[in-house]
Parts: sequence; structure tokens; C-alpha cells
Amino acid sequence: MPHPGHGKRATGYTEAMFHHVPLQLAFSTLFAILASASADAQGPGAGLDGGALYQRYCALCHGEDATGYAADNAPSLVSTSFLSTATDDFLFDATAYGRPGTPMAAYVSDLGGPLEPDEIRAIGVWLRRQRPVEPLALDPNPVTGDATVGSKVYAAECARCHGARGGGVDAVSLSNPRFLASASDAFVQQAIREGREGTEMMAYGSLLAPDQIAALTAFIRTWARPLENARPVAGVPTRIEPLLYPEGPQPAFALREGLYLAADDLKAALDQKARVVLVDARPMSDWIASHIPGAVPIPYYDVNALAETLPKDGTMIVAYCACPHAASGEVVEYLRGLGFPATAILDEGYLVWVERGYPVVPGVPH
Repeated sequence: MPHPGHGKRATGYTEAMFHHVPLQLAFSTLFAILASASADAQGPGAGLDGGALYQRYCALCHGEDATGYAADNAPSLVSTSFLSTATDDFLFDATAYGRPGTPMAAYVSDLGGPLEPDEIRAIGVWLRRQRPVEPLALDPNPVTGDATVGSKVYAAECARCHGARGGGVDAVSLSNPRFLASASDAFVQQAIREGREGTEMMAYGSLLAPDQIAALTAFIRTWARPLENARPVAGVPTRIEPLLYPEGPQPAFALREGLYLAADDLKAALDQKARVVLVDARPMSDWIASHIPGAVPIPYYDVNALAETLPKDGTMIVAYCACPHAASGEVVEYLRGLGFPATAILDEGYLVWVERGYPVVPGVPH
């Protein structure tokens, strides 16, 4: 397996793109690519390799080609329907500040993430190069619709994938406050009308009447909440003692498929002060916001640099993430390759740990 943080870079354009199409179309596409590259050289993120940054930080969930669904239903970032309506600010906000309460963490350095603002914008530039599309001129005015009618349409058509309260089941969260703060009514309405090609999100423009789509948009908007201003962190930890209870007993865990540890079993072991190392495989910003007490922050994209801090004496190492297996699985696979056989993945992941009311603590104070 390649080391985390050293994935393949997707180039996006190949010679095959120009086969079997009119010559004029091929040249117009080429000119659009060159014009985009020229503009990129002058704009935010100039000189940065957005493709390499994407592969290191984003491909784990959104896929190497950014078509999505590599882990945890992370959506496609290069569908035409998405890129034609997502503004540069929308892409930046989603990457920088994430979607709190979901596996999508904040990646901006001010919040403890690994990326500077220009690096985030470079990723956005790279995404647009993968599928150059003309942006749609969306109506900036709020949509007028009957939210009561919309709630019925939502229950019939949307809840099975997006959840009864919009939190997401097999699709993205529509009730996430950060999403609703950055997505306009027209963005939401266009997604309903046109769908997302290549995904389970079908186009409802021919199935629902315009007033039903407006009502559905109005209902989704009822989930919006005021956002607290994101506060920069004071700093990030340089080293944390990995052993919670050095003198504690060795736990006797029964791992599902020799890999997955049930959350209840981990909670019981921590209550008994067992000798165990907890590794938080999420981005540092998530660890800073909250984590399982005693967990060492070793983000999936830095595991090759931080693994040497862990004890290699047979102590059980349990990694967790929010996915619930993608980032923690990446870390555990890497550790086992280095000779850490006593490793496991928290089966249900961090979000379920929180839902069960198990203890969490904040990291570095703001």
C-alpha cells in the first residue's frame, strides 16, 4: 500500500478526450484549459500543486478522480451539475470549515487543519480543471415556497437517503448549518431539479412540479441555524504521552474480523484503566474540537511521520475516525505494515461514540 499522503495525482485530461469529437470542439476545449491555467497562474494558489494536495488530503473519501463515494458517501466534486452551481467561495468554505458533526473536517490551518487558505483554493482550481463547465447564473433571491408542503415531499422523496431530519443516511447532510449557510436557495433548488449525474441523486425536474420543488427548498431551509464565528486555535500539540494507563492490565479484546473493536468494549476497557493507546486518525482540527480522553492525534495524512511516537511493545493500539473506517483503516494498515500487530479500529467510529454519550474532551483551547 502507498504511504498515506503519497497518492497518485489525477491529471484529468488525456489524449482520449479529443478522439471522435469535432475538431472545433477539441480546440475550444483545449483553449478553455489553457485559459484556465493562465488565470490560475495569477490567482490565489498560484504555483501550488492542487492535484497533489487533493490526493493527500481529499482522495481518501472523495476518490482519486474526485468522483466521490470512496468512503462514507463523500459526494462527487466534479459532476457537471455540481461544478456549474458551486462557487469558488462555496468550495473554499466546505474545505476550510468542513461540515461539523459529520466526517467532513475543517482543513484550514487557523482551525488546526493542515492547509493554508491558498492551498485550499489551489485544490478548488484543480477540481475545476478536471471538468471545465460554464457556471450557471443562479438567482440570488430566496425561493418562495410552502415549507409545510415541502415537508411532505421531503418525507416521500428524500428521507430514505438524506434522513428524516436531513442528517444524511446514504447521502450528504442537508441540515448541516455550515452547508446551509453557504448554499443558496437556488443552489439547493437546482440540485433537486437537475440531480447529480453519476450518483443516486436523480433529477426531479420532470417528476415534481415547480411549486413542489420550491416548497421542498423552503422546507430544507428551515433547518438553517446561525453560525458561531470560527475562532482560530492558539496552537497545536507537539507531543502527547500515548499511554493512558501505563500500569494498567492488558485488555483482552475480541475483534470482529480480527480488526474491528466494538465501542462498548473500548468503553469498558477505559473504565477499567486498561493499558491501551488511542489514536485519533481524524484531521487535527477535529481532535482540537473534541476527542476521546487520552487520544493521541495522528491524522491519516501524517501517520508516516508520527508512527514512531507509539510504543512497539505489544500494547494494544486502537485507532478511530468519523468515517468510521476509512481514515482509521488507513492508519491501522500502515501501522501493521510497520510491525504493530496489536492494532484495531473502533468499529462504530467517533460519531457513534458521541451519540452514545461516552466521554469526550476538547483539545487545545481557542
